Amino acid sequence: MNKNEIIERSYEYRKLLRVSALEMAKSTGKAGAHLGGSFSAVDIIATLYGGILNYRPEEPDWSGRDRFITSKRHCYLASYSALCLAGMISKEQLYSFHADGGELAGYPWIPELGIDFSGGSLGMGLSAGIGMAIIGKKRGQDYKVYVLLGDGECNEGSIWESFMSAAKFKLDNLIVIIDNNHLQFDGRDTDIMPMGSLEEKAVAFGFETVAANGHSIESLYDAFTVSHNDKPLAIIAETVKGFGLPSIEDKVESHHTVLKEDDYIAMMADIEGGRYDRV
Repeated sequence: MNKNEIIERSYEYRKLLRVSALEMAKSTGKAGAHLGGSFSAVDIIATLYGGILNYRPEEPDWSGRDRFITSKRHCYLASYSALCLAGMISKEQLYSFHADGGELAGYPWIPELGIDFSGGSLGMGLSAGIGMAIIGKKRGQDYKVYVLLGDGECNEGSIWESFMSAAKFKLDNLIVIIDNNHLQFDGRDTDIMPMGSLEEKAVAFGFETVAANGHSIESLYDAFTVSHNDKPLAIIAETVKGFGLPSIEDKVESHHTVLKEDDYIAMMADIEGGRYDRV
């Protein structure tokens, strides 16, 4: 596919992912789900599965596939929905989420379903991704490794140890995306642990670095296709937590939400209304 085809398909995917993620959240009932971090990352994930990632739906654990690690695992509503849309998990498996006996718990590791890493402990996904990137280099394989981090997750020291390692080993097959929505579980990043400029930090740690509008498919596509010979690539994606759901946008309480029927109806109307179809 060419650039325009990928962008158009990714915009189509973003809406489908929002609908699916909201339906998943509703299906959890009183257990609730992580809406905010899923909806801040929807457009990033839609762009990846819309044409950036190299994968085979019929062979999710194909050795030559690009790896995608959602280290900020609180976006599982979006990532599982993408795997379903991509044809790697079924609708039945998707809606087994949070159900007794279901295959899709919050933090599974099932390569046969396209899930390369569980991401349960924040700060660990990038280390695993670096290992995968090094193995690819050693084996002469040309797959790429994409790791999605949360900005709150970047409070973890292991993230910056990983940044140093990625630069040292010149992992130009590694792409790190930071979902920079400025909120975490219990507050704003500036109140919990001020990080300063993530873009400047990534540059200082030896990454080719680009800022992107995390809700613009065009901006994300351009970021993913930046040349970064002999360097890993860091994409600082500016996002809004809960984007696309006005009632919870940019609110701390969007991190984990129990949906009432009225909430669900209003949120689905916001999605179907088309206001967020393009940015």
